Amino acid sequence: MGCPKNLVDSEKLLKKLHRYGIYYSSRPENSDIIMVNTCGFITDAKKESVEEILKIAELKGKGQKKKLVVFGCLAKRYGHELKDEIPEIDAMWGVDEDDEIVEYCRKIVTTTKKDTSSQSLKSPHLPFSKVGRGGIELPEKFTDIPYAYLKIGEGCDRACSYCAIPGIRGEHRSRKPDEALKDAEELVKDGVKELIVISQDITSYGKEMKGYDLSRLIGDIASIHGDFWIRLLYLYPTSINDKLIECIGSHEKVCKYIDMPLQHTEEKILNLMGRGGNSRYFERLIAGIREIIPDASIRTTLIVGFPQETEKDFEGMVEFAHKIRFDRLGVFAYSREEGTPAFGLKGHLPEFIKRERYRKMMEVQSVISMEKNRNLIGRTFRVLIDEVGDDITIARTYSQAPEIDGVVFIHDKNVRKGDFVDVEIKESYDYDLKGFVKK
Repeated sequence: MGCPKNLVDSEKLLKKLHRYGIYYSSRPENSDIIMVNTCGFITDAKKESVEEILKIAELKGKGQKKKLVVFGCLAKRYGHELKDEIPEIDAMWGVDEDDEIVEYCRKIVTTTKKDTSSQSLKSPHLPFSKVGRGGIELPEKFTDIPYAYLKIGEGCDRACSYCAIPGIRGEHRSRKPDEALKDAEELVKDGVKELIVISQDITSYGKEMKGYDLSRLIGDIASIHGDFWIRLLYLYPTSINDKLIECIGSHEKVCKYIDMPLQHTEEKILNLMGRGGNSRYFERLIAGIREIIPDASIRTTLIVGFPQETEKDFEGMVEFAHKIRFDRLGVFAYSREEGTPAFGLKGHLPEFIKRERYRKMMEVQSVISMEKNRNLIGRTFRVLIDEVGDDITIARTYSQAPEIDGVVFIHDKNVRKGDFVDVEIKESYDYDLKGFVKK
């Protein structure tokens, strides 16, 4: 459940389980252990995780002898409450406890479960797999996609007052460069066409190291042989410097895509959020990025309805969005989270005001996005093919991150998933594009 970082953690755990002859099945009804990697970031994510756990608990209640294992952010944050409310949970761990989870599973799954005739060992829906002894499939990924997330750090040192992540994930720790580069090389070798670099805050990468930072890591990843993209997600705005901007602009493999969550633009609210910057700072930063990288696609996220946000504060943010004209913009209504400094702030706003401000901001961005997309008609872009269906093919340009941005629809089945092709844009919509492969 939750963010791409959880996907990376789950696939890492999957590989560790393989070492002990424990295999993944896409069919819960045929499994001995059902595991849920939970998300506990905001209320909606917590609700989704709990609903999934309850659904699996019902499966256990049908007389099937299965173990239900819950781990991850929600388990770390609300472990005692979950165990009290859902007694069907057999075991629970927080984050960074892979060894304990593996040891538990080893005690449950016996060697008799390795019978090659067992359907629970087959995972036909997971084509990214390796074949072990006896023809047993050993899935290495949960999804059949041409991109992969490369996690370069864990935890966060930022003091954002609305965020529970530091309390769940701990302080920032950068991965060792050789480990991150080894993962990147293996992914490219396995055919991945887009490496998406992630962490809670990737601009903090290397802060514990002397002379090795995010720019150097990106340069080293870009030197790996192969035809692939590198995309950076979660750049903390006040940590973006000219060196990093020039690094992004100078490496051909790096997507000219700047994802920097501002969260707000008004200084009063940013101070309450525990974040730096203000509208003047952000405006200069964005102007600098566009000067160094003229074709940069700039994405941000904004939070509306934060405690004490007045109508004037909100309108200031709307005016900023009009002025800057972000290429991509995501909006969240503030979610009041227990255990965060913002929880105890005065001036929490009614839900109907937060919903109305969310609607208005999204309407503003929809118009901007439509106008920007319309200006792309007639231009040709290199795209990555994500899906090839019977009726439609789905692709993305460098300016479209998977799952959070729009896509390019192509009526052409003579391409393969993972191909890079040149596409001329013929039609535009609010967030998506339509084009044809140039022959």
